[in-house]
Amino acid sequence: MARHRHARLMRSAATTDDGGDAFDTHVIACVLSVGLDEVERGLVTLCEATGLDAATLDGLLASRFPSFPRATLPPVATVGPPLEIEEEMLRDLLIEHAATALAPVLATMIARRALRPDHLWQDLGLFDRAELGRLLARHFTTLHAGNTANMRWKKYFYRKLCEAEGFSLCSAPSCAQCDDFRDCFGAEDGESRMAERRREIDRAETAAAFAAE
Repeated sequence: MARHRHARLMRSAATTDDGGDAFDTHVIACVLSVGLDEVERGLVTLCEATGLDAATLDGLLASRFPSFPRATLPPVATVGPPLEIEEEMLRDLLIEHAATALAPVLATMIARRALRPDHLWQDLGLFDRAELGRLLARHFTTLHAGNTANMRWKKYFYRKLCEAEGFSLCSAPSCAQCDDFRDCFGAEDGESRMAERRREIDRAETAAAFAAE
């Protein structure tokens, strides 16, 4: 369902000749789609899934997806829970490096979605890791530029947070001498959340069809 929602959102998106702006709309559609998937499963509200308050979320929907039938969405008139300490710290770190007007909104969503357990690009519902790199380079340019060794993004963010607090994330004297090197620098591959949910639905439909025979 997430990929279906993404397609519906993109069909209702405001038209633009700016490729970067169209990419931003795609990113927001991805986050909303995986958030709505969690809402449908009864896990959270959409505000809780995205980290955005109701007014910001409603404004984002109105400006980015003006022709989307918002009446079909679940109610958004609730705010998310208080920020967890790590979430607030990550949001503030991202905002410190904000390079665009949209960056603070994206920082809020990234910080909330980063609490999920998977690779950050999957948590955000993006199609692959390269899209996350493009997002960070566009909106948080200096922070992105600092990841010269291509560290996994969650690891990199938490390293930056630890450095800001004056202590080290790890005890190894250097990355080359660390036994957990792959945990920080291994490939962030895997299946996108949209594709994964589509596969789950297909399997359930197939099983139901066999059971009905």
